[in-house]
Amino acid sequence: MAGALSEVLGEVLVAADGEEVAVSALAARGVSLLKLWNKYRVSNIPSLIFIDASTGKVVCRNGLLVIRDDPEGLEFPWGPKPFSEVVAGPLQRNNGQTIDSTALEGSHVGVYFSAHWCPPCRSLTRVLVESYRKIKEAGQKFEILFVSADRSEDSFKQYFSEMPWVAVPYADEARRSRLNRLYGIQGIPTLIVLDPKGEVITRQGRVEVLNDIECREFPWHPKPVLELTDSNAVQLNEGPCLVLFVDSEDDGESEAAKQLIQPIAEKIIAKYKAKEEEAPLLFFVAGEDDMTDSLRDYTNLPEAAPLLTILDMSARAKYVMDVEEITPEIVEAFVSDFLADKLKPEPI
Repeated sequence: MAGALSEVLGEVLVAADGEEVAVSALAARGVSLLKLWNKYRVSNIPSLIFIDASTGKVVCRNGLLVIRDDPEGLEFPWGPKPFSEVVAGPLQRNNGQTIDSTALEGSHVGVYFSAHWCPPCRSLTRVLVESYRKIKEAGQKFEILFVSADRSEDSFKQYFSEMPWVAVPYADEARRSRLNRLYGIQGIPTLIVLDPKGEVITRQGRVEVLNDIECREFPWHPKPVLELTDSNAVQLNEGPCLVLFVDSEDDGESEAAKQLIQPIAEKIIAKYKAKEEEAPLLFFVAGEDDMTDSLRDYTNLPEAAPLLTILDMSARAKYVMDVEEITPEIVEAFVSDFLADKLKPEPI
């Protein structure tokens, strides 16, 4: 591992206090590249993430955009700013009308990163238009802000003509880039849902919209445990995931499985939220369907149910506990051992 770290990080790192630390020493302390990828939710490369050395907290996820937008470091240390400050300025509607960004105050806001050239974006936009209409008709204060990744203004105009909400003007590339930096956007389509104070409710707006066509759960506060579906399976690639496989032929088994692991998920989420960090695990229950079959085949899992696993797609690793009965104590011990690096991975 020291060799792999050396190839990527060099032979020597400089600590926050100026002390030189050999990469081999870091490896000896159990630091691994895969842990860094998972901790900071890196899903593509190249990625440059700025971190506060004294706390380990993320300052900026889109360092490459920072370097492009601020090559002289005039905005250093590039810390996050409030949404209201980053978005400040004129916004436009597709009829040419202009409004000020202060019109968003007091509303839930969906910040929609999308582009006409992206087929999944166009598919989501069609669904999102209907969701937007239903939420507004229900009397909710909700607005969507389109942040374009189109490659020309003509494409932007064509795509925006289908949208009943507001957009950052295409010509304002600096503001569009700052919004990308603020939320660490690594791919599109992405829908970030904010509360009326501008705080993030969920980064998984795309999944929520597709899973809640009638918008009954708006504004989509995150659930500690998700049922694995076609639309949210993409989250399996975002970091380690605990997946409890059950036999869904028993109507109540999926719900019982959720109730079993939910207190453990809530405990983990609360612990890391208190440290202002993202939880190191996502939690899923998987029934018997085509999605589950595909996942079992891809990860070469046994057909047993119940089956308790932790899947780490980026590391191509799995951790499996095949026991006759899954209890809260078993799940909690499994999670604790994983977080303490006491489990031996099997290759996917």
